[in-house]
Amino acid sequence: MVGAIASGQMAEYMGRKGSLMIAAIPNVIGWLAISFAKDSSFLYMGRLLEGFGVGIISYVVPVYIAEISPQNMRGALGSVNQLSVTLGIMFAYLLGLFVPWRLLAVIGTLPCIVLIPGLFFIPESPRWLAKMNMMDDCETSLQVLRGFDADITAEVNDIKRAVTSANKRTTIRFQELNQKKYRTPLIIGIGLLVLQQLSGINGILFYASSIFKAAGLKDSDLDTFALGAIQVLATVVTTMFLDRAGRRILLIISSAGMTLSLLVVAIVFYIKDNVSHDSDLYNILSMVSLVGVVAYVIAFSFGMGAIPWIIMSEILPVSIKSLAGSFATLANWLTSFGITMTANLLISWSAGGTFATYMIVSALTLMFVIVWVPETKGRTLEEIQWSFR
Repeated sequence: MVGAIASGQMAEYMGRKGSLMIAAIPNVIGWLAISFAKDSSFLYMGRLLEGFGVGIISYVVPVYIAEISPQNMRGALGSVNQLSVTLGIMFAYLLGLFVPWRLLAVIGTLPCIVLIPGLFFIPESPRWLAKMNMMDDCETSLQVLRGFDADITAEVNDIKRAVTSANKRTTIRFQELNQKKYRTPLIIGIGLLVLQQLSGINGILFYASSIFKAAGLKDSDLDTFALGAIQVLATVVTTMFLDRAGRRILLIISSAGMTLSLLVVAIVFYIKDNVSHDSDLYNILSMVSLVGVVAYVIAFSFGMGAIPWIIMSEILPVSIKSLAGSFATLANWLTSFGITMTANLLISWSAGGTFATYMIVSALTLMFVIVWVPETKGRTLEEIQWSFR
């Protein structure tokens, strides 16, 4: 959450690349603190440093991707971020089956160590360079991104127009966010990121082993890895369809699928409480609950995993992106914190009740998408942001 608060200002003043370099440092130190921990205080310190780095990264990466992508590929490239997250989770599950946790923490430093020198070889966001009045650098960066044969005149003019209109008002006060042109994108961006977490995804993924044990499955760690692999496959499918089908329809399908899956799981857990553990019916219900959880994760990965971050990075106007983006990311991690802290307590109170609660949130998410969320496919960032005026 602290990283999220800092992320907007860092991305504003140090650039997208500079912010990512800074974020990688606490990640490396955090993993080393965990790996060489003498007692639990080291684990807490490492986890706090990790959280700070991830708070920055989770805002800056979607914004950077949205700002460098051509409009016809922005959805697919944006969802590569979520695909990478799911790959990371899957590899953590897989390596956790074979290596001790201290070694797993050392392996965690490797991506961060590769990231720092790697950032020297990629261009800065042309939109950020334009906002900083570095127009020559902006054009050079865009030419590198689009290819040296591409004609970038129209895109450069769009960026210049958007930046000129944003720079007329250099600072936005918090009260001014209530204007309609800011209020609507803020409600959509923050609403999607909060609902994404309130649907219980992190509670279910972090406690997947406990949930599978509660469902009566023996090898819960292996099942958890399988869940991670399924999540990766579902996210690959989303990446392929995002720029063809559009964001809105995938969000509707995703939240409807999550609602139905959670309804099935909730009903199954309620019935299981009144069935003998030795009966055939109990074993059948265990398998149905497993299928329901897997269906929920697939439905989540199909839209609600990647798309809220993509839409947040597309719809927030340049003039409020640092303030509003930080706020949206903070809201997401604050909700994630609440869900993660309560998931274990809720599951031990009532597994059926827990899934029923998450199901109600998923149903509200479906209504929110239908009423509020616009289609952003095939439009430039400038067109999307002008539409809210």
